[in-house]
Amino acid sequence: MKVLITGGAGFVGSHLAEACRDRGYQTHVVDNLSTGRRENVPDGVQFWEADITSDALVDIVTTLQPDVIFHQAAQSSVPVSLKHPIHDAHVNILGTLKLLEAARKANVKKVIYASSAAVYGNPASLPIDIDHAIQPSSFYGISKWVPELYLRVYRELYGLAFTVLRYANIYGPRQAAHGEGGVVAIFVDRVLKGEPLVIHGDGRQTRDFVYVTDVVEANLAAIERGDGDVLNVGTGIPTSILELVKTLEEVVAHPIPFVHADPRPGDIRYSYFNIKDTIQKLNWKPRVTLKEGLKETLARCGWKA
Repeated sequence: MKVLITGGAGFVGSHLAEACRDRGYQTHVVDNLSTGRRENVPDGVQFWEADITSDALVDIVTTLQPDVIFHQAAQSSVPVSLKHPIHDAHVNILGTLKLLEAARKANVKKVIYASSAAVYGNPASLPIDIDHAIQPSSFYGISKWVPELYLRVYRELYGLAFTVLRYANIYGPRQAAHGEGGVVAIFVDRVLKGEPLVIHGDGRQTRDFVYVTDVVEANLAAIERGDGDVLNVGTGIPTSILELVKTLEEVVAHPIPFVHADPRPGDIRYSYFNIKDTIQKLNWKPRVTLKEGLKETLARCGWKA
């Protein structure tokens, strides 16, 4: 099998590239290296430096004619989307549309699309299931949702199979230590530097933290399953920021100092997923506990017990 991973030099994409290579797939990565790193691309994987909005992407897809495309590349910062909404839409919407056109021309069998919990906005009910209203509260949330609509129409018109995976808060090695989605990476970075953690607000806000290898396994399961489905990828477990700190303390076996800062404007208070449909349709379930994932992340970032 031949697979192409957009954003494959990034956090999730590079882990996915490793897993595809280890399965024996002929694995290709496309990345413009704006946030990804060339050294993240594993040995044995073909790297193509290109932007998903460029004509070069079309040439790569039509030349390779991959069986499956994992579409991980995106403008993924909510603050950037608010400051530069046109750029955000250009990358996430028009970039995806260019990829889908290339996939159609190259007779790609399936596209597996990395969407986001941001499409739901501030949850009206918990846990968030796939029938929850789409009410994004940022331009990023809008730009991650619109490609889902294009995917449905491409399937109806051209028979291009797809699975949409809406990600919760992913964490693990190689994650950049910035942004809300990178709160674990930020905390790990500060722990390694011996600096106090900064908790915005009272720390009781919850998130659904899912380890990167579990997200990779969901993507791999979607190769053969979940055609036409939109699925949540998380743990289904709400974890507060204070609980996150406590679990980190258990891993490092000493207290971790922290300070409180003002809440961030527009920050969602509580969020976690219902993943029952994902478990059933992908024959998948998250396996890595938060404590195990934090221990592995710290170890691979240089921490020694």
